[in-house]
Amino acid sequence: MRVLKVLVAGLLLVAAPAAAASVWFWKQLSVPIALPREGAIVTVARGEAFGTVCSHLEESGVVRHAWVLYWWGRWTGEDRLVRSGDYKFDEPISPIAILQSLRTGGAALNRVTISEGRTVASVANLLDRAGLGGADEFLCIASDPQFLGSLDLPASGLEGYLFPDTYDFARTTTPADILRAMVQRFRQQIQPLQARVAASGLTEADVVTLASIIESETGAARERALISGVFHNRLRIGMRLQADPTAVYDRGLTVPTADDLRIDSPYNTYIYPGLPPGPICNPGLASIEAALEPMNVPYLYFVANKDGSHVFSRTLEEHNRAVAAARRTTQP
Repeated sequence: MRVLKVLVAGLLLVAAPAAAASVWFWKQLSVPIALPREGAIVTVARGEAFGTVCSHLEESGVVRHAWVLYWWGRWTGEDRLVRSGDYKFDEPISPIAILQSLRTGGAALNRVTISEGRTVASVANLLDRAGLGGADEFLCIASDPQFLGSLDLPASGLEGYLFPDTYDFARTTTPADILRAMVQRFRQQIQPLQARVAASGLTEADVVTLASIIESETGAARERALISGVFHNRLRIGMRLQADPTAVYDRGLTVPTADDLRIDSPYNTYIYPGLPPGPICNPGLASIEAALEPMNVPYLYFVANKDGSHVFSRTLEEHNRAVAAARRTTQP
């Protein structure tokens, strides 16, 4: 009996640590750990050893112990199912779930939001900051005649055709494919409007150019069609558009001075009649629709208030009074 008790005690002494180790091991596999605030991106190269992948995951803060994941993957056979690609982890995830995600070959996606009214140069800088490529490379592609021709775009460049929206791009997506995707989104949005473009008497390029000026003049939804009506009125009677943003577009400025309005530039609608040679920013759908559906108004002039809204006038005399009033409210 005594021998039996000793054997049982010995077995317990061996089993207890083994059970504790099993519990610890399983906890390491099933409990997520907190990720860095910015999340983590792990690249699995083609043909990379599973042990190296586990080390990358530990170094990125996705798993606590690389060796735990390694031996679990070897024991289950899932180490042979890992696919190459970029993987982005935004939320805590257990090692077991990580192994499942590594079987998808999914790509890590960088989300970028292109707001209405950004220029191509601004978009290039935004994409650069998002880690999707150098700004200079984007700008080079944006003015490449062969690239523009492949997309059936005007020689003036990509300005106006990078549709403002939220995009998800893999880090491995080439700059050319990123720009192409934005142009394709533009095509998707404008396709249902083609009948209205034809009925407007304007070319698609004219519509986008006018929409870009409307976008640059106001961000107020209620004023887009009204401002469009003013510009259509001016175009109809051969009056210069005199849109401030056009005078500084090709110099990368935003707020023109009185001297800027007199600088000779083909984009300066204070000097040259009609529309400028091309868009001055990338307009959103609302501004494109406003360019196609101008409000029927008697106005030829408008001036901005301090709050960003505008005062509209029929005559130059009315306009001058509105300008004087606006200046009084903005002076300290």
